Amino acid sequence: MTEIQTRWQQLQQRLPQGVNLLAVSKMQPASAVRELAACGQIDFGESRVQEALPKQQALADLTDLRWHFIGRLQANKVRAVVKAFSWIHSIDSMALAERSSRIALEEGCCPSVLFQVKLRPDPSKGGWDPQSLKEAWPVLRQLPGLKASGLMTMAPLGLDSIERQGLFRDCRDLADQLSLSQCSMGMSGDWPQAAAAGATWVRVGSALFGARPPVSS
Repeated sequence: MTEIQTRWQQLQQRLPQGVNLLAVSKMQPASAVRELAACGQIDFGESRVQEALPKQQALADLTDLRWHFIGRLQANKVRAVVKAFSWIHSIDSMALAERSSRIALEEGCCPSVLFQVKLRPDPSKGGWDPQSLKEAWPVLRQLPGLKASGLMTMAPLGLDSIERQGLFRDCRDLADQLSLSQCSMGMSGDWPQAAAAGATWVRVGSALFGARPPVSS
């Protein structure tokens, strides 16, 4: 068993029931994805289309893999993302939601989407504030071509453990108010807190794959 496979097995043993592991494979080679797929890992997260597409092609023989887009979604990349990913974790505006809906219909796709929410001030991240999302929800929930599945959030830097736990609980509470089952929250450093607060997806990269390989020049 390889180091990656050992870490995967240890993580699986710690995950509470109902919490799914999303292996964040950005900046990792296709061979590392293949190692985890051999263990039974199905769900992989990528944040850049131009990196993900050749990786997906190299792994096309692994037909059970599910690809999740977890990066910031740009309007000019929506078509490529809709075609290549069955889950999108980062719909952060009505304009992006409507564009994704239209393109999904054109492409004959129906991705599961998570709406990104910003529950604490953070100039480095986008996302709906809770009130805006609630006001937009009657429209969002009925957009054709999209399966409205849940919420995604990221904790700002600098929060202590208690503040982080509160943020994750707020995200779970908001999802419940909107009758959404899925919550994507928590990463390598804080996924146990997110899981305890009601996450259904935890996004784990470095704790699974180890340090990212250096970027070649």
